[in-house]
Amino acid sequence: MRDGDPIALQRTLYSSKNPTRRWLHRTRRDWLCQALQRYAPRSGQCALEVGPGSGVYLPLLASLFQSVVAADVEERYLQALQPLLASLANVTVTRDDILASDLPSASFDLILCSEVIEHVCDSKQALAEMARLLRRNGVLILSTPQRYSPLEVCGKVALLPGIIELVRLIYREPVLETGHINLLTSRCARSQLAHAGFDIAEQFKSGLYLPFVAEFLGESGVRFESWLEKMLNESPLDWLLWTQYYICRRR
Repeated sequence: MRDGDPIALQRTLYSSKNPTRRWLHRTRRDWLCQALQRYAPRSGQCALEVGPGSGVYLPLLASLFQSVVAADVEERYLQALQPLLASLANVTVTRDDILASDLPSASFDLILCSEVIEHVCDSKQALAEMARLLRRNGVLILSTPQRYSPLEVCGKVALLPGIIELVRLIYREPVLETGHINLLTSRCARSQLAHAGFDIAEQFKSGLYLPFVAEFLGESGVRFESWLEKMLNESPLDWLLWTQYYICRRR
């Protein structure tokens, strides 16, 4: 795998050699999969995934909905999905910018948007577009990193020239720049969701990264981080957790 290949990196995160890295991504994946199963309409209409990446969620979406659209502004991501689509007859891909979508209004019963809005310059506009694309009472399942979580703060240091090479040596696998240009606090995320016309039905936070514990304590470090994560969740210190999740309904 080339260090500069973000698509290949996404495919390996769930089997990372580093136990904390693997746990953080699997926890997010599993929570989102459970949310999709809970909120997919019984009649299984149409779903949209904004920014499908390597396609982790597309097989499940295809099993839950009659039709699925995977939309991304980056053509290379859509091209990388082609081998997967061969076995998913009800999934189509389209190049589309969520800041100014060409998709028709009120077309979808559910939208999944995981780890996307931190990559766009105007998350308010992106959320407004997602509200437009949803049918009334449709569901948005959203995840995005927390702005001041230790992983995001330490990540900025780890990616500095001269340090990133050391980090790659420690992890023994690709480490790339995140491309996170629009990190939100939970307060800001909730405000933007409300402004876009969403009511929050569920919210959750997960993923505690502790520097040095994550890199050098292996599975013991994960057990400690998992224990501490449970202590922090829904406490005044839950801003330390990496990922925030929202399940919302369009008004």
